[in-house]
Amino acid sequence: MKIDGTHYRSLWWDADARVLKIIDQRWLPHDFRVADVRTMQDFADAIYQMRVRGAPLIGATAAYGMARAMDEDPGDANMDAAWTFLEKTRPTAINLRWALDRCRAALRPLAPAERAAAALRLAHEIADEDVEINRRIGAHGLEIIREIASRKPAGEPVRLLTHCNAGWIATVDWGTATSPMYQAHDAGIPLHVWVDETRPRNQGALTAWELGSHGVAHSYITDNAGGHLMQHGMVDMVITGTDRTTRRGDVCNKIGTYLKALAAHDNGVPFYVALPSPTIDWTVSDGVAEIPIEERDGAEISHIQGRLEGGGIGTVCVTPEGTGTGNPAFDVTPSRLVTGLITERGVCAATEDGLAGLFPDLARAAG
Repeated sequence: MKIDGTHYRSLWWDADARVLKIIDQRWLPHDFRVADVRTMQDFADAIYQMRVRGAPLIGATAAYGMARAMDEDPGDANMDAAWTFLEKTRPTAINLRWALDRCRAALRPLAPAERAAAALRLAHEIADEDVEINRRIGAHGLEIIREIASRKPAGEPVRLLTHCNAGWIATVDWGTATSPMYQAHDAGIPLHVWVDETRPRNQGALTAWELGSHGVAHSYITDNAGGHLMQHGMVDMVITGTDRTTRRGDVCNKIGTYLKALAAHDNGVPFYVALPSPTIDWTVSDGVAEIPIEERDGAEISHIQGRLEGGGIGTVCVTPEGTGTGNPAFDVTPSRLVTGLITERGVCAATEDGLAGLFPDLARAAG
């Protein structure tokens, strides 16, 4: 996607400097900063501190981290150490482990002298694959939006609601939940997107920044406004991303997604999830019981970053001194509340049969 007319991916490899470049998302939407990721500690910090965020982008970043590790020491022991070091940074998003497993499986049979170059090629491949997966998700989601638009009065926008940021900066490009929005907008379909703020880190502001940059009409709303909008017929479709989806279609996404699904179910609003296949965890059946939920630093709740009146970027405390916090980063939406899963291979029911029907090869490989 473009920023001020210039195309960017969320990360890219600087071949001359032999360093990974990232958009440091901690400063968005108020400041656009590009950072270098050089050392293994830099890679771990980038993932844990949410300089990069979103399951697909975390996976791609981890792949480049494995390439860095192989450049430093291509031995088996260092490969395993790098896998462990990076895997523990964010426990919920399955793409992280998926990318690390894929890298280790591809590199293990190679001679150590071949591993550094092979690891870098594989990281490039994973990044490019993500772009194409998200483009195809958008193409399938576009057809759902087109069908909704066909039933509305001429000129009336399709009103979408999204939670968190499943946009191009949460992936390598296009985004998951936003890809259908961009493609519908580019196809001339009138849209209006309700963008949840998504406390505590307000990732909805990133979605608003993205949509505004692309010219998509949108409004930034509080997390608790969605149910009200649905009750009054002001939402035609909810679409979110996912950080991990079970083989039977339970969806783990940013905290608050479950409440949106409940409100959508109660009001007859379709609730779709944009699902890249690397986000399917075929080893897990019951998302509520089996998916580990990351508990993050309470300062994310007690403090908030924004632009100050003087124009600078600062952080302020919003809670009384001494107040405790709880900060689960994700929740699980049971499959019964999901209308459909929009994948790169098409749209399916949020069921084990639905996923296996689109991905028989992956289902078989998982046993």
